[in-house]
Amino acid sequence: MTADIVGPTARRGMVGDSVYEAVKAMVMDHVIEPGARVGIESLSRLLGVSATPVREALARLESDGLVVKRSLAGYRATELLDRRGVRELFEMRLLLEPRAAALAAELVDDDALDRIEALVEEMQGMPDQGRGYAVYGRFMVLDQRFHDALAAASGRTMLAAAVERLHTHLHLFRLSPVTGGGPATAVEHGRILRAVLRRDPVRAEAAMREHLELSLERHLGRYGAGA
Repeated sequence: MTADIVGPTARRGMVGDSVYEAVKAMVMDHVIEPGARVGIESLSRLLGVSATPVREALARLESDGLVVKRSLAGYRATELLDRRGVRELFEMRLLLEPRAAALAAELVDDDALDRIEALVEEMQGMPDQGRGYAVYGRFMVLDQRFHDALAAASGRTMLAAAVERLHTHLHLFRLSPVTGGGPATAVEHGRILRAVLRRDPVRAEAAMREHLELSLERHLGRYGAGA
């Protein structure tokens, strides 16, 4: 009896996750263009599923900030960040993440440190991001997990939640990968990790600030002169 109940539930969860990832990839790769309407019925037909997992996927994507729901108008993909939006995003990050890194250097426990080290090691073994969500998606996930894990290690629940709610990497990677950004990011993450391993909050804060400032420069490079 238990198997009969759990089986369909587990399969439904797998369908839900796969539909979410499929629609997210369409948004990230601009198959669903920024600002375009997202039709539940058309996605259901395309993916060969009922409307229910599509609605659930769109609700999750709304919480990610990738789609918005408007009254009587359904869902639309959010617009891309412009230069000002990128700057504002990094302003928030520079307020939050250096402090989180400093606190993590003081408070991180061994289990959290092992997880952070594993993320850095995996990122260092990856090639440059390439193009297309199928290629750079794994790098993006690891990048986000590194920053979220450091924030969680700060021991400040509200600070960690604020960092996570920014959904920084979804918005930045949606702009298109930055050539050479992967190796540079991995090196910078390594510097932050070494400072945390040494339990040096001053160095951890400085390393995170430097990483964010360099990352901002790389992302603003998309917009050319005058950024």
